[in-house]
Amino acid sequence: MYRSNQQQGNGKVLHIAALLAVLMVSWVLWSGLYKPLILGLGVFSCLLSTYLATRMGFFRHKFPLRTLLRLPGYWWWLLLEIVKSSIDVARVVLSPSMPISPTVVELKSEGLNDAGKVILGNSITLSPGTVTIDLYKDTFLVHCLTKEGAQALQEQEAQRRVQLLGLN
Repeated sequence: MYRSNQQQGNGKVLHIAALLAVLMVSWVLWSGLYKPLILGLGVFSCLLSTYLATRMGFFRHKFPLRTLLRLPGYWWWLLLEIVKSSIDVARVVLSPSMPISPTVVELKSEGLNDAGKVILGNSITLSPGTVTIDLYKDTFLVHCLTKEGAQALQEQEAQRRVQLLGLN
């Protein structure tokens, strides 16, 4: 019994250290400033963020390392989807006939844990022209600006991409 608790504790410490390392590397790369005061503030903000994540229960759910390695590919795919959606929404809004056909669709998200559902719902909402209205159990309710957008969403590419992250 003691050994399993110790192993869980070691695993949690590794997850916390990994999050801290990712935050610090990201902060240094994005800030581009290497003055002692700025670096100190960066370290403080990363430590504070890690502490808050721990207090909020971020490490309650399993988040495998393979998921972290797959995230950049997902982000690139999501960025391309956001750009395509932005162009489609601009085209619809700037069209003189304003071909808007608001549609509400239900999407199933079977096989995803809570973190996967959050990522999917937020990804849908990030894409212009779609808003996740509700999530009940494994069903998302999504408002789409056009019927074409709703049909594209029902092809379930977003669900497939989130499942590839390994959040089952």
